[in-house]
Amino acid sequence: MNKSNKNKYLIAASFCVLMIIGVLVYYFFSPCSAKKVTSYLYIDNDDTADSVVAKVTPMVHQRSLHGLTIMMRHSGYDKKIRTGRYAITTSETTFTLFRRLKNGLQDPVNLTVPSVRTMDRLAAELSKKLMPDSLQFIQTLKDQKVCQELGYDTSTIACMFIPNTYDIYWNVSTDQFMKKMKKENDAFWNNERKEKAERLKLSPNQVYIIASIIDEETANDGEKPMIAGMYYNRLRFRDSKYPNGMPLQADPTIKFALKDFKLRRIYEKLLFVKSPYNTYTNPGLPPGPIRIASVAGIDAVLNMIHHDYLYMCANSNFSGTHVFAHTYEEHMVNAAKYSEALNKRGIK
Repeated sequence: MNKSNKNKYLIAASFCVLMIIGVLVYYFFSPCSAKKVTSYLYIDNDDTADSVVAKVTPMVHQRSLHGLTIMMRHSGYDKKIRTGRYAITTSETTFTLFRRLKNGLQDPVNLTVPSVRTMDRLAAELSKKLMPDSLQFIQTLKDQKVCQELGYDTSTIACMFIPNTYDIYWNVSTDQFMKKMKKENDAFWNNERKEKAERLKLSPNQVYIIASIIDEETANDGEKPMIAGMYYNRLRFRDSKYPNGMPLQADPTIKFALKDFKLRRIYEKLLFVKSPYNTYTNPGLPPGPIRIASVAGIDAVLNMIHHDYLYMCANSNFSGTHVFAHTYEEHMVNAAKYSEALNKRGIK
């Protein structure tokens, strides 16, 4: 081969190499996202390679879709599809996206446990953020064996949930989720919180139950330690009329017993509902919390204000605060003022 032909050969070979590199970059190594912000691909148990392609189609450029399809076809991707939530960033290449899909390298969800009133509501909210549906969650939450293995029962299982924000994988199973929440609960109940509960002669679950009632009584975090002190006084109070302790007489427990959370007024006829959650007819604490308690509510119980008030009533100025009383007679005066204020506003 003479020098001229050799040069031509090298030029042609170089051109072919550049063409190959260009094709590889175009289909596999250029940014794949067709969006201006990060988008998310959710792959669940029912997905096939074809349905994954269908889901990703509106998220990526057409060239990237071709490249992704080629890699799926020649890698056996359809034989082991990994569920999960996958972020597609604006700078990610087709190849890196495929590699993450192939290896199941997903992105966690920032899940905030909602402070809801019932386990049915919790299951519904969790299913909006995670792969298991609400039925799977509620079956787990109401499974006595599952609850007992975690140290609770179906009445107290709500005590396990601390409404913070957690990093958790979208495709988590319900059992894995429960174990994760138990681990987070153990971390929340550190030595300091446990010691405070012990000094009050309350278990963590009892603290949580009181906190759930306080959270229903007020959204004013500054007042919660005061209300905690009042309920604590009732639990400890003993006299000839209440040899087993004064009933908590907490209106929110009546709403929970009736499962009617829209009630604005608790009339006397409602105070006799037959339920273990009725704290007018049953002494002591209800069998479980009446909502997922807030961290502020829990810490309000642990850091309660110690006083000698036994009664409280919503303030008649509708400020969201309460008026406290030492005696029942004082309380009835406050209650009459509040009732009159409700009547003036036509609240039934």
